[in-house]
Amino acid sequence: MKYRVRLNLAFDKEADAKALMDFAKTLTNKAETINEGKMEEELSYCDYHKCMHDEIPVKPCIPIERIEVRKISPIPIPK
Repeated sequence: MKYRVRLNLAFDKEADAKALMDFAKTLTNKAETINEGKMEEELSYCDYHKCMHDEIPVKPCIPIERIEVRKISPIPIPK
């Protein structure tokens, strides 16, 4: 069994979003991806982006940073 937290919070101030992302980064070394490398993998990750869904006209999100929690390295695919 695992204890999982999922957050999706929008902030008016960039500093608030960055503070939460920075805090989440400090915990990624304790987190793990469930069933990593298997078909039923459930990736642990942190996403930080500019959300433009409140704009008129609505615009797509702009990624800033993504952290994926992985303990094993992906196997390179031969060319």
